[in-house]
Amino acid sequence: MSCIQTIQDYALRSIGIGERLLPREDFTLCEQFTLIGSGMIWNIYFGTVALLLGFFFATALALGKASARAFLRKPSEWFIFIFRGSPLFIQFFFGYFLFLSLKSNYAFFDPFTAAWLGAVIVLFCNTSAYSAEIFYGALQSIPKGDVEAADAYGLSGWSRFRRVIWPTMLRLAWPSYTNEAIFLFHATTLVFVSSFPAWQQRGDALYYAKYFADKTFNPFIPYPILAGFFIILTLIVISLFGLANRRLNRHLPAERPQKIRLLPNLLR
Repeated sequence: MSCIQTIQDYALRSIGIGERLLPREDFTLCEQFTLIGSGMIWNIYFGTVALLLGFFFATALALGKASARAFLRKPSEWFIFIFRGSPLFIQFFFGYFLFLSLKSNYAFFDPFTAAWLGAVIVLFCNTSAYSAEIFYGALQSIPKGDVEAADAYGLSGWSRFRRVIWPTMLRLAWPSYTNEAIFLFHATTLVFVSSFPAWQQRGDALYYAKYFADKTFNPFIPYPILAGFFIILTLIVISLFGLANRRLNRHLPAERPQKIRLLPNLLR
């Protein structure tokens, strides 16, 4: 089988398109690259959905933790503490069996035992807690002069938050939030090895890498391939967040690189 044919058969296998049966013997490098790359579709899906939804919930949690009202502050603090204090592997484990228990009593929870929904909810809660702590720290670091200037311009309530507090919070938190986004995409590899089952062998990148490592008894080919895909994904995340960071700081003067002076001071 040619490499082009292999790509046509297995490139979208992780989402149910293409060849149903996995290769059993005589594994080629093209098959390993293609199937592990196909599994990356799930990792990108898990990380992207959890990150987008968690961003807004994390903002609400950070505001709740910074609130002077106990009925807002205490639930936010406990949510952040629980999901930051417990390992993600255990959260997947308890999340799956919680949804499984609810499914046995209520048919509504049937989709929650599937990775496409249940795992996303667990990742959403986890990244929301970590991101909320980052945003909370940024809120505490906002210069008082910025808030006082907003008050002087007559801004208050939602207008002050939208125009001054929220943009400043994002600018301060963005470098740390970029790291959280990278860690989140890496954490998606725990989905199918922790608790949520892969239906019809439609797993993520680590699922296929582990499959090849078990079949060939040689982990030194599939796992470096997996690492390479995640390095590329990390570079993409850094680039996209870098663009957002430049957008957030577009009002600041750009630093001009200093010219290198070739002549020593004595020869001026």
